[in-house]
Amino acid sequence: MKISARNVIKGTVKKIIKGAVNSEIVVEIPGGSEIISVITNESTEGLGLAVGKSVYAVVKASNVMIAVD
Repeated sequence: MKISARNVIKGTVKKIIKGAVNSEIVVEIPGGSEIISVITNESTEGLGLAVGKSVYAVVKASNVMIAVD
């Protein structure tokens, strides 16, 4: 796999929460932290996602916002 994004994190699908249109994919990464992604149900099925499957979380963003109280 070649991709232009620099932030690629390997993990395992921990949970899939399917909604009417989108699915919330919980990916567990090394160290026990989680990354959550919301993708369409069509993409979830097309990628063959299932709990336990090895995946890559790819982060491509022009902005990362940080807030404090």
